[in-house]
Amino acid sequence: MTVDTHKTTGPADTPPAGPEAIKAIPVRHYGRYVSAVVALALLGGVVYAFSQGRINWGAIPDYFFNDRILSGVGKTLLLTVLSMVIGILGGILLAVMRLSKNPVTSAIAWFYIWFFRGTPVLVQLIVWFNLGLVFEYINLGPFYKDEWSDFMTPFLTALLGLGLNEAAYMAEICRAGLLAVDEGQTEAAHALGMSHAKTLRRIVIPQAMRVIVPPTGNEVINMLKTTSLVSVVQYSELLRVAQDIGQVSGAPAEMLFLAAAWYLLLTSVFSVGQYYLERYYARGATRSLPPTPLQKIRANLLSLGRPKGGMA
Repeated sequence: MTVDTHKTTGPADTPPAGPEAIKAIPVRHYGRYVSAVVALALLGGVVYAFSQGRINWGAIPDYFFNDRILSGVGKTLLLTVLSMVIGILGGILLAVMRLSKNPVTSAIAWFYIWFFRGTPVLVQLIVWFNLGLVFEYINLGPFYKDEWSDFMTPFLTALLGLGLNEAAYMAEICRAGLLAVDEGQTEAAHALGMSHAKTLRRIVIPQAMRVIVPPTGNEVINMLKTTSLVSVVQYSELLRVAQDIGQVSGAPAEMLFLAAAWYLLLTSVFSVGQYYLERYYARGATRSLPPTPLQKIRANLLSLGRPKGGMA
């Protein structure tokens, strides 16, 4: 007897068809279009108002890359960087002192922060510039001796005024970052035989950077703009140079717009650097990093070439 091993396929053996593809219809957000039109109308009104003013807009590109303007930009950047170095180093030191169990060092740090945060930075700059009324000479023994007016130059006045004031704010930022690290990390490091200084350097500070970096980036941008205050102590940074050129050329308002354009350009560059620095220190805090602006643009461009209702 022969057994037929070949099975005939029928309708019952046909695999069931998959579910019909869902056609998604995007929701219309009419409020977005209305708000966009209103915003563009307001922007157009502001642009029109400025275009009708008695302002020589042609003077701005003529002086934008002027040698004196570029020199002022360079001095602004130099003052920003050096002041932030003093502020960050001083802030870390003050934060450690503030968290110290020694009541003397903790009190000194508290008083410093209280004083420099409680007085305007403009007042501090003027006080530094006029300390010659109190100290006629500066005498550092065999190392240095000179009259205070010759020692306290406009650059040194600006550097001390901005850097020491920034240290008070950075101290609170650093203290918040150090307190954000779990105490168990410090206890585990001490159990392994690490000293307090080594624990801070190897364990606590690297973890605190995720909390410290974002507000520090804001402080850098704020410092860049705060450098404009040092024009009162005769330091030739960007705003001071722009004002001097404006008085000579007869275009004071135009030079102020020029200075504002340079500040916007520099802060935009610093903001990009802050974004990528925050992204770097956020690697261990989130499961997946958010896409960068370039990645978003690339994804949007690629999505334009995909067929509707399908996948590329």
